[in-house]
Amino acid sequence: MLKALTWATVALAATTARAADAPLSQTYQQPSAEIRAVLDAPTLPAHSLSPDQRTLASIATRRYRSVAELSRPILRLAGLRIDAAASSPQLTATIESISLRELANPAAAERVVKLPAGGTFTSLRWSPDSKHFLLHRRTADAVELWLGDVATAKLQQVKGVKLNTILEGTVAWVSPDEVIALTVPDKRGAAPVFVAPSGPSVQESMGRNSPERTLQDLLKNSQDDALFSHYATSALRRIKLSTGTSHEIGTPGLYANLEVVGTQGTLMTERLVAPFSYQVDWRDFARQVELRDFNGRLLRNLGTVKLKEGVPVEGVITGPRNFWASPLANGAVYWVEALDGGDQRNKVPFRDRLMRLDPPYQGEAREVHRTVGRLGSLTFVDAGDRAIVSDFDRDRLWIAADLVSLDGAAKPQRLQDRSMRDRYGDPGQPLTRVLPTGRTIARVDGGDRLLLAGAGASKEGDLPFIDSYSLQDAKATRLFRSSASHYERPITLLADGRLLTSRESATEPPNLVLRSGAGFEQLQTLTRNADPAPQLRAIKRELVKFKRADGVELSFWLYLPPDYQPGERRPTLVWAYPLEFTDASTAGQVSGSGSRFVQLAGPSPVMMALDGYVVLMDATMPVVGDPKTVNDSFVEQITANAKAIIDKAAELGVSDPQQMVVGGHSYGAFMTANLLAHTDLFKAGIARSGAYNRTLTPFGFQSERRTYWEAQDVYLKLSPFNFANQLKEPLLLIHGESDDNPGTFPIQSARFYQALAGTGGQVRYVTLPHESHGYSARESVGHTLWEMSTWLKRQTRDPRAPRPDAPR
Repeated sequence: MLKALTWATVALAATTARAADAPLSQTYQQPSAEIRAVLDAPTLPAHSLSPDQRTLASIATRRYRSVAELSRPILRLAGLRIDAAASSPQLTATIESISLRELANPAAAERVVKLPAGGTFTSLRWSPDSKHFLLHRRTADAVELWLGDVATAKLQQVKGVKLNTILEGTVAWVSPDEVIALTVPDKRGAAPVFVAPSGPSVQESMGRNSPERTLQDLLKNSQDDALFSHYATSALRRIKLSTGTSHEIGTPGLYANLEVVGTQGTLMTERLVAPFSYQVDWRDFARQVELRDFNGRLLRNLGTVKLKEGVPVEGVITGPRNFWASPLANGAVYWVEALDGGDQRNKVPFRDRLMRLDPPYQGEAREVHRTVGRLGSLTFVDAGDRAIVSDFDRDRLWIAADLVSLDGAAKPQRLQDRSMRDRYGDPGQPLTRVLPTGRTIARVDGGDRLLLAGAGASKEGDLPFIDSYSLQDAKATRLFRSSASHYERPITLLADGRLLTSRESATEPPNLVLRSGAGFEQLQTLTRNADPAPQLRAIKRELVKFKRADGVELSFWLYLPPDYQPGERRPTLVWAYPLEFTDASTAGQVSGSGSRFVQLAGPSPVMMALDGYVVLMDATMPVVGDPKTVNDSFVEQITANAKAIIDKAAELGVSDPQQMVVGGHSYGAFMTANLLAHTDLFKAGIARSGAYNRTLTPFGFQSERRTYWEAQDVYLKLSPFNFANQLKEPLLLIHGESDDNPGTFPIQSARFYQALAGTGGQVRYVTLPHESHGYSARESVGHTLWEMSTWLKRQTRDPRAPRPDAPR
């Protein structure tokens, strides 16, 4: 069990006059023993299948960091949080153990990979021939490259290699034994040191529109420019894995992407180029796209992607953007160009076009496809010169996908055409395979069958499936669908015809299963994971469906405490997140499955059931209407939703309607504050990492596409800050002090607290040191759950105490 840390600062604000006499605790607190047992239970392993489908890796990752790790010195530059000493992002997922096994022989002994001490391992990736795997190990002053042998499970460090993963952590495979990686340059030199500012930070905008999002950690001056350039600059290093020999190729630069083009020994790189911006982060900086050979020599400059500054709201830059290198032998390069001037407000028949340039990359590119909406993705298909092109129509919130002949040999074939919110109509995503170059490509079996795996959302809940889609006759054949008794997710169809799935139920943890025979009816269990937190099985879970007053279908997942007795009406926590829909039919679609094995991690609100509360989790909060004006009725619709939720819980006889607390995270926190400001439905609220003053996000928020100056009344009405004087129900505010999410700066909670405290509200404000939008330190997670549970106890009656009016 973790002990409270006396040195930690948790900023707690007084909520009553009593606080003036007794100082509030400034140490981390821990939740109940029941919750701690779940928090500290081991994680179930993740799995990764080798490209040849013969070896299965079981990977256990660490669930939480410590606040001491979050306290390490970092640089905040260009929207990044950089561990400068290690040339790495601040946060990485830590691998604690790896074991390998033969997929074809489940009885064979597992081979355990021994991870040497001295650093934390991350980022497992297979070699294209499946004989080796790579790992990163982060130490105090470097990110090292380690090579694993699949046959022996032995690891060895690739000496002399210091990776630079600040902008990009991938590698390009020259061959199964050779890679090109981004590393710290041999001659980088010392970092610039600044004793004092060289001058003021100066920006100006002379008459042009520049509606940028509100972002954290941006560059502020020329000194930041210099630091960013120093630490983010990397060298292309060619590494022979079998011998460990390596050497730099080309010229160091701010490389943000590299990938192999085709099969002819060509590399496509993208380099960030100055001048940098103080308004947008590094992802929107200008970048130079270039083709190089595997020795780093420049073959052709493909052009510059413009700095994304001064672009209309939800718009794009003009000129080339979003480059893709074909993994096919033709070695073509593709990019997108806007046909509407980059402005969504312009009415045009087509918004984007896809351009193609073939080897030897001379002359002009040619257009190969146009999209009605904004082109989003390009997925190359293992069936001739074809790719799946997806686009998004913002005006209708609509997704379309076409199978496109990139050589113009055939007309586009429509694969998907649905509302973005229509989960029932989602046809699934294509399965992929790995090419000898390490690139992935959508798999096509028999030259004609595209394999699609999907969540299988339905009125009965999620029933995952795998389909075989004939490219010739445009018909899908269902190969497998999960039963209602188990949640079974297809992973891949093996070359020998067997189906690999992950199978679980409400009482059985996920395990890998091989299915074979007619209809895949024969099952062979590959893994036998034990239940890491059996106490959670005592929580009763049920999907409840109902309607709000206007007929829109709603639902919530009902969690009843382990000691709940039929007929009890207990204090209840309602946890929700609003979503916008264009029509009522998609708003009422069911999400989730009653056959899922409940696993709780982080500050999950469901943990409150272990302290005796009824929890209504993922209570649907649809806001239905025209995407352009849907927020005009935001308050009215979330109020209607809340009333229906409370009425249904009361009808079920599980909740006391006078003892209901509402809560949410991020946009759910925004919803919570609005419900308390405009209704008397709830006894109290819990708002985590939210935004409460929409004038601080003047160029749109969530799905709102109008600016503050175009819809001032909406921005003002939807800002709970403006109604602080009428928000009298107790509110718990929690925020990470280093929140880097656009729109939810910590000042949102700080100023909202001041407004509530200054107008006589009942409010408690907790700031979590070093935490971002989500909370990752074990101390922070435990304290958040303690705050939530303690707040519920303060604002409602003890859920386990008998009520005076309860039946005897």
